[in-house]
Amino acid sequence: MNSHFDVYPWVLKKIVFPQNTDHAGVMWHGSYLSWLEEARISALLKVGLSYSQLSRKGFELPVVNLNIKYKSPLLLGENVLLKSWVFRGKGARWQWNTKFFNPLNDVTAISIVDLVLIKRENQGNRLLRKSPEMIQKAFEDLQNGPLKDELS
Repeated sequence: MNSHFDVYPWVLKKIVFPQNTDHAGVMWHGSYLSWLEEARISALLKVGLSYSQLSRKGFELPVVNLNIKYKSPLLLGENVLLKSWVFRGKGARWQWNTKFFNPLNDVTAISIVDLVLIKRENQGNRLLRKSPEMIQKAFEDLQNGPLKDELS
């Protein structure tokens, strides 16, 4: 298994817009969640898998654990870089570790998000400990990180 820094991170570039901030121009805590989801969806697309494909096939990736440590504020108008590393967690979990960087390249927040794969069925949702091949391949590609020439 790769450690966090053995592979290149998945990268998402964002700008703190007015809709992301509170009345003082500081990024609102809920905006972090939207950006984390966007980072996951974007990375999945880059390995050839979309959330809409998963959903149409009856799969979901619910968040089962979420932790964000806020170190310093992000401010209105700032360019922000999210760098995410994906790895296999305990049991059926896949963990996304993301760092938020401000324009000075300071880490402003660190998040850990655990997801599991479930299959929607008539009797309810079923946790999948073994992923179907197409999903397993995509997750392994996520865990291996992007190739250097794919970095955005």
